[in-house]
Amino acid sequence: MARHSVLNRSFFTGMLCALLWASGLSVALTSSAIAQGVRGLPDFTELVEQVGPSVVNIRTLEKAVPRDVQGGEPDAEMQEFFRRFFGVPMPTPNNPNAPRQQRPNRAQPQPDEAQPKGVGSGFILSPDGYVMTNAHVVEGADQVLVTLPDKREFKARIVGSDKRTDVAVVKIEATGLPAVKIGEVSRLKVGEWVMAIGSPFGLDNTVTAGIVSAKQRDTGDYLSFIQTDVAINPGNSGGPLINMRGEVVGINSQIYSRSGGFMGISFAIPIDEAVRVSEQLRATGKVQRGRLGVQIDQVSKEVAESLGLSKAQGALVRGVEQGSPAEKAGLEPGDIILKFEGKAIDKSSDLPRMVGNTKPGTRSAIQVWRRGSLKDMHITVGEFEAEKPVKKAAVEKPVTDAATKVLGLTVSELSDAQKKELKLRGGVRVDAVAEPAVRAGIQEGDVILALANTETPNVQTLDALIAKLDRSKPVNLLIRRGEWAQYTVIRPVR
Repeated sequence: MARHSVLNRSFFTGMLCALLWASGLSVALTSSAIAQGVRGLPDFTELVEQVGPSVVNIRTLEKAVPRDVQGGEPDAEMQEFFRRFFGVPMPTPNNPNAPRQQRPNRAQPQPDEAQPKGVGSGFILSPDGYVMTNAHVVEGADQVLVTLPDKREFKARIVGSDKRTDVAVVKIEATGLPAVKIGEVSRLKVGEWVMAIGSPFGLDNTVTAGIVSAKQRDTGDYLSFIQTDVAINPGNSGGPLINMRGEVVGINSQIYSRSGGFMGISFAIPIDEAVRVSEQLRATGKVQRGRLGVQIDQVSKEVAESLGLSKAQGALVRGVEQGSPAEKAGLEPGDIILKFEGKAIDKSSDLPRMVGNTKPGTRSAIQVWRRGSLKDMHITVGEFEAEKPVKKAAVEKPVTDAATKVLGLTVSELSDAQKKELKLRGGVRVDAVAEPAVRAGIQEGDVILALANTETPNVQTLDALIAKLDRSKPVNLLIRRGEWAQYTVIRPVR
């Protein structure tokens, strides 16, 4: 009995020692793992010191326009907030159902008096004063002010702006500036740490960080975006997205939000695409893009199977514009474009990007699937209609079109294919906007259905209605945007 007691005591003592030893080892291992984890967290301090001096604040001004005291325009920051974060104009007196706060009567600004319009961010491209930002940051501005981190402020000249990619370049008269380093987007990996510097809500030199959530995110026609979870808010627009090597890999442009606040999803324009656009803007002030003249759609699995394709791929041609490069090359509705210049088209959005990056006049090879068989063709790429400059002061040449002079609209007829696609009997397409159309919230691509409660089936009818307008009074416009129609009120130029 005694012997068993001794053995039991020895056994339990051994077990206790083993447990204590294992516990100590576990604690040691856990502490070591935690220490390694802490040491592995990124430190952004050096990056901020390196890139911070190259990030600028951008403020825009516009000449004051007499306004109705009872229904003043919303603040510029809030206009950008709604436009960029909800994709729609901010509710204004143009929408009688939109709730609005009562504001005290304010002294009205004098005509031609410069008033704040918006705020954004940018970064220095070259030591001689070229600065990159978003097109929507400088859109419609009469004056652009760039403030450096050392508090020096410069009046900037808009070199060029491209709304389709939302890239703009401005120039300040300064030398010896700290330019950013341009990174390689191809090296960027999902899960990689990135950092943003900008002026959210006008707060200069604000630093936020996160990771790359996805690449090649399709949210635009002419480029795909870098998706991150970096906190981006109004005023960050145009600022740089920076990798851990201190290189700029993108321009912060948009977020996705249902509430208006940051929800963990933000988008940046890939810097390689932005640089390509900026080079054209610096050289010519505009961007040349190729076009085929086709209306395309995604190829569904059902369509692919019915046509004998091995998988859903390519771009389905829904319509061919009359007289376009596509018609001249022999493309037909129902064709599926599978390759452009030897590069496979996995989804329909690949085609406009490939063609858009092709120099107009280039003879390009395409491969199509037509009625169950492959067909190789050649097409001479046309030129996409150039955008009108976004700054009002740049529109100097005389115009004769009534819509342009009175409403600030450049318009054109809807083609039969467009009418069929939109299921409209008629309408007038908006090709470009200037004041006062910009102030009314009208956008390129909108279709004007009626003016002053009268249908506008074509440009001739629209011009005739404009000629009869009382220019001293605002007038309503019924416009179609996407699948929805909405009214807006515009004040004609006197």
